Amino acid sequence: MKTRIGVSLPTLFLMAALLPAAAQKVPVVEKQLANGMRLLMVERHDDPSVAGGWVAHVGSSNEKPGLTGIAHLFEHMMFKGTPTLGTKDYRQDLEIIAEQERVRDEMRREEKLMRERYRRGEIDDLLKPENKTERYRQLEQQFNQLIARQREILIKNEFDRVYTAAGASGMNAFTSEDLTAYFINVPANKLELWMWMESERLLHPVFREFYAERDVVYEERRLRTESTPLGRFAEQFNALFWKSSPYSWPVIGWPSDLPTITKAQADEFYATYYSPQNITLILVGDFNPDQALALARKYFERIPRGPHDPPEVVTTEIEQVAEQRMYAEAETNPQVDILWHTVPFKHKDSYALEILAQILSTRTGRLYKGLVLGSEVATEVYAAQNSQKWAGAFNAGGEAKDGHTPQEVEQGIYQVLEDLKRDLVPPDELQKVKNNFAAAEYRRLSSNFPILIQLLLNDGTGDWREINEAGPRIQAVTAEEVRRVANRYFTKENRTVAIYTRKAKAPQTAQSPVPANPSEASQ
Repeated sequence: MKTRIGVSLPTLFLMAALLPAAAQKVPVVEKQLANGMRLLMVERHDDPSVAGGWVAHVGSSNEKPGLTGIAHLFEHMMFKGTPTLGTKDYRQDLEIIAEQERVRDEMRREEKLMRERYRRGEIDDLLKPENKTERYRQLEQQFNQLIARQREILIKNEFDRVYTAAGASGMNAFTSEDLTAYFINVPANKLELWMWMESERLLHPVFREFYAERDVVYEERRLRTESTPLGRFAEQFNALFWKSSPYSWPVIGWPSDLPTITKAQADEFYATYYSPQNITLILVGDFNPDQALALARKYFERIPRGPHDPPEVVTTEIEQVAEQRMYAEAETNPQVDILWHTVPFKHKDSYALEILAQILSTRTGRLYKGLVLGSEVATEVYAAQNSQKWAGAFNAGGEAKDGHTPQEVEQGIYQVLEDLKRDLVPPDELQKVKNNFAAAEYRRLSSNFPILIQLLLNDGTGDWREINEAGPRIQAVTAEEVRRVANRYFTKENRTVAIYTRKAKAPQTAQSPVPANPSEASQ
């Protein structure tokens, strides 16, 4: 069999397996600044640009009950500017922020009274306007007036506008359970601008519009979680799965926590987790490493090292000793979602589990062949291993075909897993999966931005070196290891299952037929 470009498939697979092995040795140069901040540099001269980013080693897993969602909220706040970016009058800006805090302190005292009334059952919803105290309404009006005053002197999105005017693009950020990352592409001759901009927002951040942005995040939660067919169910399924781990709460936070986060708490959070020793800078692209290091020292070493290292997460997930199940009626097609507890980032078993997930997934995988093409009980199936910083989970599931049930899909998944527990994966199937991994790695490392993202994720999760080490470890996985991890982790006691069915329609009440002629009703 020949491909369209005239290369045989065996040759193509060999190229995919060998070329990426060399390409994966990303030439990362690591340096440490005097304040404990690390700098990773990958010099590439394919185009005159630099993908620049930095990762703070903090995510929702570093939060605590009562303060969930603050890591993601803080991501938003880091775009609000500095003393010189984002305002026409910094002195007046500070005065307004101080007055806002004074009013918010009074509002919090009223909120405490409202929560007491809620616990006593005197009001049914803390967010309803009619349930707010009279004093709270007065304070709310004062606060809104302060917001209006501040908006008169704000320069909205100036941080982004300065970058855009300099030819930069793609400025963004994301927060996960384990990390918060910030990134942008800048022209090669604007690297010093990047150094100044990013060091300024770390050295002199101004958390203006804090409470307005908190409301934006709450609205984001409403749109992404509460207004989607499976959002709230998935959130509760996750909380059911994780018992003691801080992965049990959502990255965006619980709805009762978000409205109570204070600027004082944000200031403390910043001081703890955005200290230089908890941050890694990453540059990928067209630059001179010696010059880049000199610029990093000039701008980022201005930031003083934090007095204490951030605390590590010490609470580990307890062993699950019994199967857990959730049955839900939702506005969605019937489906099943299954989670098993597995292993964290860089655990020796994570690589065999990655291989196993690939054996199961995609249109050439065992789940699709067995449940979609074979028994035809499913229209869609999936499998994935997710190794996070502190723990891991394996996820599998699928959507039931008309005339079949989620339980049939569930049992079909278990049967495929039993085959993997019993029989070794044939050499050709195992090699095909490894080739797919190698080809995917090669594609991900073909330009500046994907390399930056891989380094942000790996460093934030635990070790940037995984960008070079994961490939060889995956290629070394044996069929015996795949069978071993299948037997080790895919047990009934270790799984949590969600069954989703369509919500039954309410039965219609019998009604008398409406007369065709209204005059008949009086006859």
